[in-house]
Amino acid sequence: MVGSAIVRQLRLLSCRSGVPAANVITRTHAELDLTNQAAVNAFFAAEKPDQVYLAAAKVGGIHANNTYPADFIYQNLMMQANVIEAAFRNGVQKLLFLGSSCIYPRMAPQPMREDALMTGTLESTNEPYAIAKIAGIKLCESYNRQFGFSHGVDYRSVMPTNLYGPGDNYHPENSHVIPALIRRFHEAKVNNALSVAIWGTGTPQREFLYVDDMAAASVHVMNLPKAAYDQHTSPMQSHINVGYGSDVSIAEAAQTIVKVVGYTGAVTFDTSKPDGTPRKWMDSSRLNSLGWQAQVPLLQGLTLAYQDFLAGHCERGEAIQTFENK
Repeated sequence: MVGSAIVRQLRLLSCRSGVPAANVITRTHAELDLTNQAAVNAFFAAEKPDQVYLAAAKVGGIHANNTYPADFIYQNLMMQANVIEAAFRNGVQKLLFLGSSCIYPRMAPQPMREDALMTGTLESTNEPYAIAKIAGIKLCESYNRQFGFSHGVDYRSVMPTNLYGPGDNYHPENSHVIPALIRRFHEAKVNNALSVAIWGTGTPQREFLYVDDMAAASVHVMNLPKAAYDQHTSPMQSHINVGYGSDVSIAEAAQTIVKVVGYTGAVTFDTSKPDGTPRKWMDSSRLNSLGWQAQVPLLQGLTLAYQDFLAGHCERGEAIQTFENK
């Protein structure tokens, strides 16, 4: 999802500026397994890129994180370590690592500032993934500290809030909250289900950012002059938050999706299921001061996301799973 959005953004900037597009090199997971160190080394040796956007990750919602904790920490650690080391060994001076808002403590003061990192206990439902992402930040910082002066290494990190949009994962069990709700409400609409049950109480607050906004922020941060980036960061706290600027409750997000999908049944909440972190709202003032603001409001973004779901799932004739909500 994020990688595709970054490619769209790079091509859009090329069209607007009239400057020929750079040679954007991409690989799917089927084409390159980033957990395979030998394969990653061979890729970098052959392609010799000038810049790297490291958007690849194993991601999922509460259910997936609870079910596959070893997969989440191992695969993400391996991907990050392999790519960052291979980038350095092949002369890449500019790299942008994409992390996650889950790096912050479960009870971090809201909105979460960059200096809240490692000041408290992580949310237990996604701790393995969060630890891997923290390691990615520290990998970038460590390469900068050791090789910045001698090799011109400038590896930066951005921490997006909850993302959604075209190319999202709509798996019925392993997806994040927005794509999961889009799928569930659509299937309930198709099957005339009387109600849809949502995990938890509906009270947790979440900030949602349309993925093309995230892509624009990523390109913006990558292209900032080093002096400007360094002025707003420090060698051992170099990451920058990327958020929308406000948050909503899960219940409010669900009702907005109901409106977009056109589902007319009841929405209930299964309070026997976990809520996750009570609130995740990013302080994006650092990025705002560097000249970037989110552009796509939630209703507009969800409408575009639902159109993507319809195009990617229904038009291919995929089977619709029936939910019995009684």
